[in-house]
Amino acid sequence: MDVSEEDDYYYHENISFNFSYDDYPTLCEKRDVRSFAALFLPIMYTVCLVVGLAGNGLVVAVYAYHKRLKTMTDAFLTHLAVADLLLLLTLPFWAADAARGWELGEVICKIVSACYTVNFTCCMMLLACISLDRYLALARAQGKEQSLQRIFTRKHCWKMCFVVWATAFILGLPDLILSEVRWASNRSVCLAIYPTSMAREGKAALEIVEVLLGFLLPLLVMVMCYWSVGRALKGLPAESRGKKWKALRVLLTVVGVFVVTQLPYNVLKVYQAMDSVYALVTHCGTSKVLDQAAQVAESLALMHCCLNPILYAFVGSSFRQHMMNVAKKFGEKRRKRRKRRENPAEEEIEMSFNSHSASQETNTFSI
Repeated sequence: MDVSEEDDYYYHENISFNFSYDDYPTLCEKRDVRSFAALFLPIMYTVCLVVGLAGNGLVVAVYAYHKRLKTMTDAFLTHLAVADLLLLLTLPFWAADAARGWELGEVICKIVSACYTVNFTCCMMLLACISLDRYLALARAQGKEQSLQRIFTRKHCWKMCFVVWATAFILGLPDLILSEVRWASNRSVCLAIYPTSMAREGKAALEIVEVLLGFLLPLLVMVMCYWSVGRALKGLPAESRGKKWKALRVLLTVVGVFVVTQLPYNVLKVYQAMDSVYALVTHCGTSKVLDQAAQVAESLALMHCCLNPILYAFVGSSFRQHMMNVAKKFGEKRRKRRKRRENPAEEEIEMSFNSHSASQETNTFSI
């Protein structure tokens, strides 16, 4: 890059640039960081993509099949699966970027960068909504929190989802506006270019806001809601406590996975934000280690997209039962079509049977 461009500052995990040479007289070349990313990131992104597409695609398919699902949890889980899918679809672009550099132009760079931030934030906030819904479900059964129940009703569910998506979109606007394709270390890279006026404080503030809304706020809501649920479960009769604790175990598992996958990534984000303002890292070797740690932590955070469906399928008995019902009904339809081809005279009887089955009630999901 032409070093005469003194108005721009940008950071990339491969190499750090700052064109104010009075403050940073040397550049830290990070060829070994690029080599690590070119090998590690495509493998991790491919694993997340394959597992995540299968799991979240199954969740969306099951919910789409049961058209009568109307609970708030159903809506939140559907939005969560969609956000996971959209986030996962950006991974092939970043895998190619890590391996060969960015080759798809600036427009795709802006769209993919914004889509990544929007859906990553949206996933975390939806988990907070799910925990709040589970707390209100228990409070409703006990006749408590009437004021909250009037606010968070089924008809307000879509408004809550809209607020979540809108907030995530606002956080993604800087990536949409500032992301550009630049030449660095003999390759093109897609990254956000911050003007000098906001290169340090502005970038750090944005990172902190993302951590607050995408990690600390959801974590606080989860802990408060599930702590209240746990306290309420202690007062239940012994004969009904078993099923309630099983449901709580599912929710606690979700929270535990959230903390394990998200905490390292967000701690590093805060540290890098502080470093951009106060220059905490002054040694090139330390900077390289932090960059590699950030790549590992971000990959771990992305695994959350493919772990949620696994939790619902193998830990949540309700979702597993409905998934089996979908598979069973799909198999029945295939057998009926085969029988009709073999014996067309039975078509009228089969149509009558289908009409009767369609009139039966469909239960809604719960975790």
